Amino acid sequence: MQITGTTPLDAGKQKARRAGAVMPSPRAFLLLWLPAILVAAAVLLPVVYLLIRASGAGDAVWATLLRPQTLTTIGNTAWLAFAVTLVSLLLALPLAWLTVRTDLPLRRLWTVLTPLPLVIPSYVGAFLYASALGPRGLLQGWLETLFGITRLPDIYGFPGALLVLSLLNYPYMLLVLRAALQRVDASQEEAARSLGHGAWSAFWHVTFAQLRPAIASGGLLVALYVLRDFGAVAVMRYTTFTRAIYIQYQSALDRSTAAVLALMLIVFTLLVLVLENRARGRVYQLSSASGGRKPPVVRLGRWRWPALLFCAAVVFLALLLPAGVLLYWLVRGWAAGQVVGNLGPLAWNSVLASGLGALAVTLAALPVAYLLVRRPGKVTNLLGGVTNLAFALPGIVIALALVFFGANYALTFYQTLPMLVLAYLILFLPQAVATVRTAFLRIPPQLEEAGRSLGQGPLGVLRRVTLPLLSPGIGAAAALVFLTAMKELPTTLLLAPIGFRTLATNVWTMINEAFFARAAAPALLLILASSVPMAIMVLREEKES
Repeated sequence: MQITGTTPLDAGKQKARRAGAVMPSPRAFLLLWLPAILVAAAVLLPVVYLLIRASGAGDAVWATLLRPQTLTTIGNTAWLAFAVTLVSLLLALPLAWLTVRTDLPLRRLWTVLTPLPLVIPSYVGAFLYASALGPRGLLQGWLETLFGITRLPDIYGFPGALLVLSLLNYPYMLLVLRAALQRVDASQEEAARSLGHGAWSAFWHVTFAQLRPAIASGGLLVALYVLRDFGAVAVMRYTTFTRAIYIQYQSALDRSTAAVLALMLIVFTLLVLVLENRARGRVYQLSSASGGRKPPVVRLGRWRWPALLFCAAVVFLALLLPAGVLLYWLVRGWAAGQVVGNLGPLAWNSVLASGLGALAVTLAALPVAYLLVRRPGKVTNLLGGVTNLAFALPGIVIALALVFFGANYALTFYQTLPMLVLAYLILFLPQAVATVRTAFLRIPPQLEEAGRSLGQGPLGVLRRVTLPLLSPGIGAAAALVFLTAMKELPTTLLLAPIGFRTLATNVWTMINEAFFARAAAPALLLILASSVPMAIMVLREEKES
């Protein structure tokens, strides 16, 4: 059963609300609109910085826009974002279905292992894949010893960027799809089967249709991550907007041209958001909490072994291979007599900054997500678009914008932990909003109206109805932000307090100076520290389902 209509509000009031003609109450303004507006204002700070910088480019703006290299960059960025999103869907959808709906052997183990590649930073992953699968990598060395093969095909460029970003980012879509599949109502599939639909037809017309919001939200997370990623494309030497912007900032020292390119990236992101909004549609889903029955376990039969092989292959390529290469460099370092220093302070700084960032971003996402779902209209759509703009901004741009405003207007907060948390808020707000919004979409508004009809006030409905149903989405959003913040690099390098070093900055420093063996230990600790909360979150979700 799908509720394709809207809330039971009368049509006239709803039309006026969409047009923005209904004024919010003072309490709603203070609790919802004011926090959401402040969050949007924070997100717009880097945009204001870019406009100031771009205004200094003069006539060079048009030369930048029309030059062939810019058109090539646009094509590269669009093609990579589309290809990574498609590959992520092809990996995540069967993995989610196998680990949620079937009797897959070792299903609980695959449930924990398949999302873990998300904890590997893209710059570390790109380096590991290049050192293992590159033309003169570890694999080539073994093949030369065994079979005399002297060179493997080049993985640099688009193939390498596609491989790294797909294998490390499909968990974004997997987590969202798993949460959606766990709340699919079995009665809808049974109704389709009773009307003569086969298993595949019922899945396509009923289950897949219910997954549309999750696919759109997960695809948005993957596509926006690709648009802003710098580490993987830099190591793989594939020029997208972020690499072009970085070259302008660091090599050409031309911040005006870099600002123009960054503004073009924002326009590009707006097009992605429009496509995501059309693909998602307006579909409310009934959750299991609303009375829907949990679907029965699907027996794989003779397909269980191919399914097992598929899961094992994905886990090997996305998790075991990079972890094995890290262990190789660690053992090689120990054999060479290198001493691993005290990593405790680095780990504590990483957990502290990421934990504060996850708390701030999740709290900031709640009013925005609520308004997007429960108060749809032109104003809230604009609000959602503004918050999602942050995912199009490279970390270095956000960092430089906050350095500019901190040094000129907020010197007290310059290079402090609150300034770093603010940068995390701007960086990771879109993924928290997308996750919480998907959780809101699964809560039928009739449940909240039923609570109000039983005498509960707005806060009572929020405490007794909305938050319990929303808690899995809140936990998933906080975990995603924490994991992403743990491996974040450019803003941490530029905005962290003096002497405040994290695991990510230490790994980057070691790799940048070609001390690969020294980078292995903090990189492994970074992955392990991120894996523990990730595994706990997945197991808790599995238990609750």
